[in-house]
Amino acid sequence: MGIKRDVAPTAQAALDLGIAIAARIAACAPVGATRTGGRPPRVLQLSSASPGARPAASALTGCACTTKEILVSTIVTTAVAATDIVETAVAAGQFGALADALTAAGLIETLKGVGPFTVFAPNDQAFAKLPAADLAALLKDTARLTRVLTYHVVAGKVMAGDVATMKHATSVEGSTIAIDTTSGVRVNDATVVATDIVASNGVIHVIDTVLMPKSPTS
Repeated sequence: MGIKRDVAPTAQAALDLGIAIAARIAACAPVGATRTGGRPPRVLQLSSASPGARPAASALTGCACTTKEILVSTIVTTAVAATDIVETAVAAGQFGALADALTAAGLIETLKGVGPFTVFAPNDQAFAKLPAADLAALLKDTARLTRVLTYHVVAGKVMAGDVATMKHATSVEGSTIAIDTTSGVRVNDATVVATDIVASNGVIHVIDTVLMPKSPTS
């Protein structure tokens, strides 16, 4: 089964709008508060003002976000999270090679299942590191390709905060993935470059290198 890679313009526009508004909301914090220490940012409380009006000063002191913007951001975020892992990865636009590999291995329907799954997803740059001949051979060897791809999947929804407390994780393939958080986050030889891309059936963490499980005989 193939994957459609085109994203509807309206859906992409909604996603872009949600990201822009989320950035504005993330910047909202009471005077004197910090993100890494001190008092936590004040909880956003929606006022009863008309759409487009600013929330009451007592609710969002010093915040430039409107009630309408906060509501739209919530709706867009919910809509984006309603897509499954495969759809979310395709919409991200940086997993074309991974989509091809999943299709070749017949794993599309699996990752569209109930889950939840945690996927350490190699981006296109990660696949580009593989020699062309090696990648071509891998795509033709369904059994080995399936082992490689399922080695990137962990059962359950493991968010970045959970990963940071772990030393290893067991993949769906059955082998162990080593986790090192001494300088950033690394899984085996790969660096995690983006985290917590939430889907309806799990979460994606982006890595810069394709993980290779040890061969059964090693």
